[in-house]
Amino acid sequence: MGASTAIASPRQRGGSRTGKGASPGRPRRARDDRRAAWLFLAPALAGFALFYAYPTARGVYYSLTDYSLLNDPHFTGTENYRQLIGDDQFWNALKVTGYYVVLNIGSQMIPALGLATLMHRLTRSVALRAMLLVPWLVPNVTVGLLWMWMLDANLGLVNHLLGAFGVGPTGFLTSPTWAMPTVAGINAWAYTGYTALLLYAGMLQIPRHLYESASLDGAGEWRMFTRITLPLLRPVLALVLVVSLIGSFQIFDTIAVTTKGGPVGATRVIYFYIYEQAFTYFHMGYASAVAVILALLLGVLTAVQMRLLRASRSDLA
Repeated sequence: MGASTAIASPRQRGGSRTGKGASPGRPRRARDDRRAAWLFLAPALAGFALFYAYPTARGVYYSLTDYSLLNDPHFTGTENYRQLIGDDQFWNALKVTGYYVVLNIGSQMIPALGLATLMHRLTRSVALRAMLLVPWLVPNVTVGLLWMWMLDANLGLVNHLLGAFGVGPTGFLTSPTWAMPTVAGINAWAYTGYTALLLYAGMLQIPRHLYESASLDGAGEWRMFTRITLPLLRPVLALVLVVSLIGSFQIFDTIAVTTKGGPVGATRVIYFYIYEQAFTYFHMGYASAVAVILALLLGVLTAVQMRLLRASRSDLA
């Protein structure tokens, strides 16, 4: 009994020494890693605080004042938000923006999905991908000016081509009916290739053996697209839809160049309305209130969209 105690004691003491020797090292390494992580994150956090957090907080403050760029801001509480509820122009701008969002996402996503599928199943040409990216690289102001000249009712190339087929001149950007679909078409021309490349990158993550197995079982291209490509592409598709939604709500430069919110308010989207209130009428406080409402709306729509599309889940094992 005494011998067993004598034998056990060194083991216990040895285990105690090992534990004491190992435990101080682990917290020290963890503390060093955290310090290095904060050091690398510091520039990004400083940039976020300076260019995002501070302007956001200042914008929220301005939304509670009567700031007009011409005088000092005076706190008015929720007066701007109460005024916004009864503002018909705000609700019309929101309705016009919603119309544009539907047109823009539909005119981009469907062709982009088709182009991505064709590239994935038929060709993986680098030259083709470069060509699809070229319109996206052109600045939006340049794109707007280019299409404004091409769609001119008197001198535009498009109307000259339509005239050759007996179609009379059409004011694509001056007609209340055609103005918004035309703006959506212009942006679809500029962004469809870029969207297609994003979807194509997602398709490249799908294992090829799934298509080979389905082909051996006699599945056609449409069946493989609906049963393999679409389900496995869901996380990337959700990301692209969210980015397209936010970008559609932020449409400004194309409209500022081509229609300037007209004709008769047919293209006065919410971003252009904020610009008018802030820099045309100098209602900076009211414009800030509209911007805050828009940010909250985008947050809610993004959360709902991510939830419905189950963007955080993938069917890939």
